[in-house]
Amino acid sequence: MTKKEASPSKKSLLSDRVSKLSPSGIRKFFDLITSMDDVISLGVGEPDFVTPWSVREAAIYSLEKGVTMYSSNYGLIELRQEISNYMNDRFQVKYDPTQQILVTVGVSEGLDLAMRAIVDPGDEVIIPEPTYVSYIPCVTLAGGIPVTVPTNMENSFRVRPEDIETRITPKTKAILMGYPNNPTGSVMTHSDMVRISEIVEQYDLTMVSDEVYERLVYDGEHVCFASLPNMARRTIHLGGFSKSYAMTGWRVGYACSDPEIIEAMMKVHQYTTLCAPIQGQIAAIEAMRSADSAVADMVEEYDRRRHMIVYGLNQIGLDCVDPQGAFYAFPSIKKTGLSSEQFAERLLIEEKVAVVPGSAFGPSGEGHIRCCYAVSTEEIEEALERMGHFVNRAIHGE
Repeated sequence: MTKKEASPSKKSLLSDRVSKLSPSGIRKFFDLITSMDDVISLGVGEPDFVTPWSVREAAIYSLEKGVTMYSSNYGLIELRQEISNYMNDRFQVKYDPTQQILVTVGVSEGLDLAMRAIVDPGDEVIIPEPTYVSYIPCVTLAGGIPVTVPTNMENSFRVRPEDIETRITPKTKAILMGYPNNPTGSVMTHSDMVRISEIVEQYDLTMVSDEVYERLVYDGEHVCFASLPNMARRTIHLGGFSKSYAMTGWRVGYACSDPEIIEAMMKVHQYTTLCAPIQGQIAAIEAMRSADSAVADMVEEYDRRRHMIVYGLNQIGLDCVDPQGAFYAFPSIKKTGLSSEQFAERLLIEEKVAVVPGSAFGPSGEGHIRCCYAVSTEEIEEALERMGHFVNRAIHGE
């Protein structure tokens, strides 16, 4: 066969970058749940509360008035002003609502925009692990190289500043952290955050700080990274309404940063999503104005459930440190001799309790499972009883 007659190789229909992405380790278990009855799910990271009535009412009223148009690409100025006030009142960080705040379609979009705005192909982004499932893919999709930093239960899953520093190279562009942490519930100490801020300054890095769980802290105090000395201009602060206000389906988040970074993020945002849903933005305005008491009530209830599930997990033989924030427990299942995926699959099939294998959050999560306690106390009690039966069989053959 001549060169001219040779059969052309078939081109892939898909991007190589996307083809190499692994599917979410969480999604697999959600798909299994939909085909089963009587499942207690500790897998979904979503409040079991409904959005406070005043917030829903504001959105309903806006619909009745026919407010169904686009907003500015940056988001409603009234919402950006509320976010600016909140950041100043709560953390003493001042952001100009006209230049330094972008309303996004949840924190997830904010993270994607941040990566695409600052990362060039080959840039390295340091990520503490276990890590939320979208962090590594978002870096990869932006052309960056994720560099993970393992944490462990012995240190309550807090990343050590010295471990971050040892992974810095000339290619390091940014650090991406989420505290309070999903999946571990860990909260960083002020002293460690200060040391990390010094590393950011020393090596001329950007910090992308996902603080969507910042209202859900039970022990200790949340440290807003942008509030540390000289960090406001080096930080992309990501916040949102999904977790604190029970507004997951409204899909509203925000990014606060230097005007140049916000403008760059807006460039991507305007060509991909244009703006966050206007009803969600109106609801978010009302949430910031009137729902603080509802948030306090939810946090109090989460704290009660936290104590219940941690005590129960330890009682059935799964060692678990106290999560200080968010609404997740991350117990060790190493005593069972099962991998985290084996444990989760068998627990779902044999006892109809859904948890997420720790390996879904990176290699550091192996030997653990994530249990979300944003469910009723009755469901927690029943789930613990079923899990106890399973653990007894796994460990003792009972």
